[in-house]
Amino acid sequence: MSAELNALVTVMPFAEHLGVTLEEAGPQRVIARLEWAPHLCTAAGLMHGGVLMSLADTAGALVTYLGLPEGATTATITSTSQLFRPVTGGAVRAVATPLHRGRTTVTAQTSLYDAEQRLVAQTTQIQAVRS
Repeated sequence: MSAELNALVTVMPFAEHLGVTLEEAGPQRVIARLEWAPHLCTAAGLMHGGVLMSLADTAGALVTYLGLPEGATTATITSTSQLFRPVTGGAVRAVATPLHRGRTTVTAQTSLYDAEQRLVAQTTQIQAVRS
């Protein structure tokens, strides 16, 4: 991860705590990764759904933030996730894109993929634009 991408993660302490890394980050697309680890799991070694939703929220918030006007910030106001399959190893890759950029809200969609590139989950969230 480049120093510039690493700096984006360090401003999100929870994402850094989880171990989220960035492969790409811009206003049109963010790609983030999270490696499976035992401490991120529920029973039977399944990655916790809350961890998956946290990865999606991080990527969606970041793609929103990177497209905001100077001085604006963002906060998630709604988030809906569908979980399709368990993750029992490898890395999860999150791909976030903005669906709509409005004056007061941004809608972002994040798709999560497992190591075999199968769709694991999809999250749609609305971010409030705060000036």
